[in-house]
Amino acid sequence: MTTLVFTHPDCLAHDTGPGHPERPDRLRAVWQALDEERFRHVERREAPMATPEQLKAVHDHEYVDLVLESFPTQGWLRLDSDTVLSPTSRPGVLRAAGSVCAAVDAVLAGEADNAFCAVRPCGHHAEQARPMGFCVFNNIAVGAAHARDRHGLERVAVVDFDVHHGNGTQAMFWDRPELWFASTHQYPLYPGTGAAGERGRYGNIVNVPLPPGTDGEIFREAFAAKVLPALEAFRPDLVMVSAGFDAHRSDPLASLNFEAEDFAWATTELVRAAGRLCGGRLVSALEGGYDLAALRDCTAAHLAALLDG
Repeated sequence: MTTLVFTHPDCLAHDTGPGHPERPDRLRAVWQALDEERFRHVERREAPMATPEQLKAVHDHEYVDLVLESFPTQGWLRLDSDTVLSPTSRPGVLRAAGSVCAAVDAVLAGEADNAFCAVRPCGHHAEQARPMGFCVFNNIAVGAAHARDRHGLERVAVVDFDVHHGNGTQAMFWDRPELWFASTHQYPLYPGTGAAGERGRYGNIVNVPLPPGTDGEIFREAFAAKVLPALEAFRPDLVMVSAGFDAHRSDPLASLNFEAEDFAWATTELVRAAGRLCGGRLVSALEGGYDLAALRDCTAAHLAALLDG
C-alpha cells in the first residue's frame, strides 16, 4: 500500500495555554513516530489551509465568519470552557481542516492508496454552529463534504474509534442518507451522546458504546460484529477514519484499556474493507490521544497498518 502524510508546523502554533490536554507536544509525539526508520520513505506533504467555502459546506456561515474574526491579538480566547484560541492559532486551525480536503484530493486522484492527516486541533466534537471539546471546525466532516461536492462521490463513510463519541460528526450526518457514521467509544463519558439507540434518520448511524474498563478483545469483537458488517452494507465510495488514540489504557482522560495493537487491528480491518468496497481509498485524520508515549506508539501502529494493508 502507498500512504501519504499531511502535516504542518503551523499546527504546533495553536497554543491552548498552560495545562491544557490538547497541547502542541501531542503533535511532536506524532512526529516522533513518523520519524522512525521504517517510515522514512513515506511522503509528507504540507497541509493547506481550508477555505471559508470548504468550512461553510458543513458549518453555519455565521459561525465560520465569527470564528475567523475571533482570533485574539494577545492572550487566549475561550470559545467554550475547553476550546481555546490564541494569536497564533489561525493557520493551524485552518490547516487541520484543509489537510483532510487535500488528502481526499490526493487519494481520489490515485496519488496514494490512503493518507493520514497528522494535525491538530482535533475536530469530531465541533457541531454545525458550535465549538466543543477542543474542536473548532469538524475536520473529518469538512473532508467528507469536499469528497462529495468537489469529486461527486455518492456515499462517504466515517469510522470513529476515539474514546469520546464524535457528536459533531453524528449531528452533521444525522439526516443525510449519503453519509454514514460509526463510532466506538466509552459510554457514559463526555460528551454524553452515542447511545446504541441513536441511529440517524435513515439508519445511517452506528453507535457502539463500551463500558469503562473495556479491553481490546471486547472492542475487537464489537467492531467486527457491529461496525464492519454495517460498513460493508453501506458500500461507500470512500472510507474516512477519525483516528483518536485516547482509548489506550494509559490515557488520562478516559478508562478504556486498549493497546496500540488494537488500533493497528482496527486500521487493518478498515484498510481491507476499503480494498473490497472502494478501491482501497481511505483517509484518516488524527483526533484525540493525550498520553504522549501512548500517542506516539499508537500513531506508529496506525501508520504501519495503513502501509501494510
